[in-house]
Amino acid sequence: MNEILHVSIDQMAGLTFDCSCGRTHSFPMEFFSFGKDVLPRIKEAAAPYKDRQIFLYADVNTDRVAGQQVKKILEEAGFDIQYYVFPADEDHDLFPDETSLGRILINMRRDTGLFIGVGSGVINDLGKYASMVTGKPHMIVATAPSMDGYVSNSSSITCENKKLSIPTVMPVAVVGDTTILKEAPMDMIRSGYGDVLGKITAIPDWKLAQIKANEYYCETSAELVSRGVRELLSLTDGIAARDDHAVDVLIQNLVICGVAMSIVGLSRPASGAEHMLSHYWEMEFHKKNMPAYFHGTKVGLATPIVAEIFEKMADLVPEEAMKMAPSSKECRAYLQRVGLPVNPREIGVDRELFVRSLKEAYTVRNRYSILKLAVETGRIDAIAEELAEEYYG
Repeated sequence: MNEILHVSIDQMAGLTFDCSCGRTHSFPMEFFSFGKDVLPRIKEAAAPYKDRQIFLYADVNTDRVAGQQVKKILEEAGFDIQYYVFPADEDHDLFPDETSLGRILINMRRDTGLFIGVGSGVINDLGKYASMVTGKPHMIVATAPSMDGYVSNSSSITCENKKLSIPTVMPVAVVGDTTILKEAPMDMIRSGYGDVLGKITAIPDWKLAQIKANEYYCETSAELVSRGVRELLSLTDGIAARDDHAVDVLIQNLVICGVAMSIVGLSRPASGAEHMLSHYWEMEFHKKNMPAYFHGTKVGLATPIVAEIFEKMADLVPEEAMKMAPSSKECRAYLQRVGLPVNPREIGVDRELFVRSLKEAYTVRNRYSILKLAVETGRIDAIAEELAEEYYG
């Protein structure tokens, strides 16, 4: 029972096990390879699909980082490749929205039999969604340790300026060459750290939802995530110094967070109120054509804010959830040690947006959270004003 807690990351692909939560979980990925110089293994991953036409896609950055290499590896191995690079846009970063999805679906050949994305968060979300709507499998070549969704079975898609978390399909294969991942820009490495840090509020938020709203909760999945968070936080200074071992641990734990989500079929083990605030801000940035900070940067920033809401609500939070909640002061210290922002003003969130997000972000996801509890108990207005005074004066 709970075998996933006792195997290495490389042994998780294809694993099925009985869990103490009462369910049988599985991680049905066909091919899973993370390590040094493993990029050529994309040939092995794609081998079962060699008789199919492959739609390989990247953006202008990941094209340079790995896209051209993957194209060359596959073409030399005899695969039929159609290669598409999203055009550069001076005004906007590539965004997982209707336009980007439309570009994939319009440019792909009708006989496409496999999608292979080269990139990280946006590229992966687009591929998983395209896979779901076309019924064709998807693979991802990871290029940055910036987020935890590589192996998850959901996509964050923006439609009509509203951020949606849509159940999709997990990739049939993931290849992550740590030689490439470690060379990602430091802002992306910090983003990955911020995304993992966010789990320390996501887990108590999930426990709160179990107690207050009778939501399903899996202790095994929660522990899989939590022990990885503990390991990474012990290496915080190594992340700041870009130490190879610390970045390796970051990469592993981003993947494990995705595994935890996949085995329960929910993003709950890795996403709570901190993600709701992040998504709310992101939607506002998108509407106003403001710079889109990395997902994990926003999640990390939201984490001590959510931790402080737990502290302010301690008299109403059930003890079992409250004892899992982190110290807001410690959360801010972790952010500062790796050079991540600690004040919403640093990423362009003004006071009005900050207050509004605290009052409304609970609507971003149809799930219970500390934000929903604060709204239900009539405490959110006072908490929002207290936090606004703290951050904005």
